Amino acid sequence: MEKLRMCIACRNMKDKRELLRIVKDKDGTITIDETGKKNGRGAYICRNKDCYEKLRKQKLLNKNFKCNISDEVYENIKGVILG
Repeated sequence: MEKLRMCIACRNMKDKRELLRIVKDKDGTITIDETGKKNGRGAYICRNKDCYEKLRKQKLLNKNFKCNISDEVYENIKGVILG
């Protein structure tokens, strides 16, 4: 049985392996979780340009994790999604 997760940008449900997981750990550090197994609060985003642009423009990670997310984190995500 596949594990479905919701993209925080487009709100579509997809298999978690299709999505990129971003994690906030107990220290408040935001990282990209390529394995899908890191501890912490996770947020998922589709691996496409449209969802990334919505994520960045609306600062969805800031809302999801209830803290200020640096531009560096968004740039790291962009690098993974857009290559």
